[in-house]
Amino acid sequence: MKIVVDYDLCESNARCMQVAPDLFEVREDDNLYVLDEHPPESARERILRAIKVCPKHAISLVEDS
Repeated sequence: MKIVVDYDLCESNARCMQVAPDLFEVREDDNLYVLDEHPPESARERILRAIKVCPKHAISLVEDS
């Protein structure tokens, strides 16, 4: 699986970072960074919660083929 962020939608409000700080980080430059684009399966539930709390719906999860 792969975490995909639409940076045109993202407002870097850090809601995803609150849910999964090991996967998302908003830095001092006010930009969101995905720390692990291909996280382990064990992170799926937290990623889905991060997707749900994103007010701009800028995060998605795609399955690798």
